[in-house]
Amino acid sequence: MLHAADGSALWVPETTVALLERAAREWPGAAALVCGEERLDYGEYHRRVTLLAGRLAALGVAGRHVAIVLPNGIEIALALFAVQAAGAATAALNPDYTAAELAPILAQVRPAVTLTTADRFATIAALLPPGSVVCTMAQLDGPVAALAAVDPESLAVLQFTGGTTGVPKGVMLTHSAVATNVAQREAVLPTVPGDERVICMMPLYHSFASAMCLHLAAYCGGTLHILPRYRPDWVLDCIQAEAITRLPAGPTVFNSLLGFDGLRRDRVASLRCAYSGSAPLPQDTLDRWEAATGVPIYEGYGQSEAGPVLTYHGPGMATKQGSVGPALPLTELRIANGAGTGEILARGPQVMNGYLDRPEETAETLADGWLHTGDIGRIDSDGYLYVEDRKKDMAIVGGFNVYPREIDEVLMRHPAVTEAGAVGVPDSYRGEVIWAYVAAPGLDEASLAAHCAASLVRYKHPARYRFLDALPRTPVGKIDKQALKAMARAEQAEDANVT
Repeated sequence: MLHAADGSALWVPETTVALLERAAREWPGAAALVCGEERLDYGEYHRRVTLLAGRLAALGVAGRHVAIVLPNGIEIALALFAVQAAGAATAALNPDYTAAELAPILAQVRPAVTLTTADRFATIAALLPPGSVVCTMAQLDGPVAALAAVDPESLAVLQFTGGTTGVPKGVMLTHSAVATNVAQREAVLPTVPGDERVICMMPLYHSFASAMCLHLAAYCGGTLHILPRYRPDWVLDCIQAEAITRLPAGPTVFNSLLGFDGLRRDRVASLRCAYSGSAPLPQDTLDRWEAATGVPIYEGYGQSEAGPVLTYHGPGMATKQGSVGPALPLTELRIANGAGTGEILARGPQVMNGYLDRPEETAETLADGWLHTGDIGRIDSDGYLYVEDRKKDMAIVGGFNVYPREIDEVLMRHPAVTEAGAVGVPDSYRGEVIWAYVAAPGLDEASLAAHCAASLVRYKHPARYRFLDALPRTPVGKIDKQALKAMARAEQAEDANVT
């Protein structure tokens, strides 16, 4: 049983589809989706989702996977709910991914249908086997099948996350896991039913945006204002013009807005709060934001494997510097081996079933019934979690997980590169950026950057390339990533001293 701050019982939906069904029933005429000039109320939102779901069901998607490769807009919101209403699992993918990045993911998904845009149609069709259905939303116009009730324990989401092997892994989340996590979040970060306006400039294929924008708005019957992408002037114009009440974003957005001349208290006066997630929020950013705007930022922690939210500070709670808050209700956290500082383990109803077709990695990650997060931290006597490091080789660039191993493999595909090692390096704006160290006689930076651009989405591009005669190696002959990170830190310190 989950309870609201006033002690009353909270509604816990059984499926993600139930979120929209209740909103359409209780607030049919309320504004639901806004993007540019297009606006839908909840009655029309639900009608379009149901129609789209019926057409997908007629294509036989129930019990299968549907890939969604769409940019931010009304269409992706409709598609995310419709696929799940049709009894299929969504595999929402970055529409900016290159063909090289999409190919291994689509091979794992084996989608019954892929929904995309006209400009990506040919690229994606070429990556799929003959007979696979690829269409734009406008082309999905055919017979409509009756919809069966959705099983709460059926697969709702395939969320792809990178891996230390360089191959993305599909996190399998049931309807029950995702829907329960929405209610767990509501218990800590309560909304006002029928009176919320949420801005979403984060990409809706990302788990943080789905949880803290799409599902949050539907739970409370609020209005979701979708921006095609982030621009500070667009964000502030939208907040002011539409009286936005909730601002979910990553630390990079808060840093960007703080550096933007147009940020004034009167432009954000409607905000009740902001939510930070997807990457650690520096204390300096939090302090400067609250001083400049008067708007509190509530910070949390999670990952795709956890539905995605595990902890959050909320209104009325004590805030502790450096902490990401206590565990959500129904969630348990502990440190491996009972250590003061060690790997963070979690369990709760929001945790994944496992990785798609990865039984060994699933067994390792869910060993002994606990999710092994791969993050290092500690828990204080009040149950507040502090995340201090990462066990796995990963960087968080502007809120996106980037696995250096994937970049290593792209670099090594260049015929002139004999050795390569990519590492995450601290950055005051993006949290971390990638530096690439290579041994590549006669190769220039521009050629290597062009090579990476052909295979990697922009946020994975190395921010700096450093050419060495040979890369440092460990005693067993592996490239020494810790030595490379030390070299990067030394260069950053030298740059700071010069400036």
